[in-house]
Amino acid sequence: MWLVYLLSWLLLFIQVVFILLAIVAGLYYLAELIKEYTVATIMLTSLNFILLCGLVVVNHDLEFQVFAEEYYPFSEVLAYFTFCLWIIPFAFFVSLSAGENVLTSTMQPGDDVVSNYFTKGKRGKFLVILVVFSFIKEAILHSRQKIY
Repeated sequence: MWLVYLLSWLLLFIQVVFILLAIVAGLYYLAELIKEYTVATIMLTSLNFILLCGLVVVNHDLEFQVFAEEYYPFSEVLAYFTFCLWIIPFAFFVSLSAGENVLTSTMQPGDDVVSNYFTKGKRGKFLVILVVFSFIKEAILHSRQKIY
């Protein structure tokens, strides 16, 4: 009987190692993908970052208090912390930092998607739609300029 118990712990350890290797490989792939296309910068001394770190500690403390009130198996607590408190917020953070430098910040005249789509060989019947979209764009976005 003790052999089955020992074997179950060994197999659980092997399973955790494989899961961790898969997570590490996925995070490494995301990091390489982000590094290739964007440069995400984090100011470690900014007030937002320091406040975020403090709120993460408070959040973990509150979750520990919730799980301390009633008995839960360690595997359930570990699964909750792994997915809900670590993987999902980290993936959200990576997706935010990956996309913030991808969007264009300046726009040259005539570089909008609508004009480019409608003027490629279909000038005749889509000219009215192009004029309408250009009018709407100028009416809405003419005052939106970046201030540096």
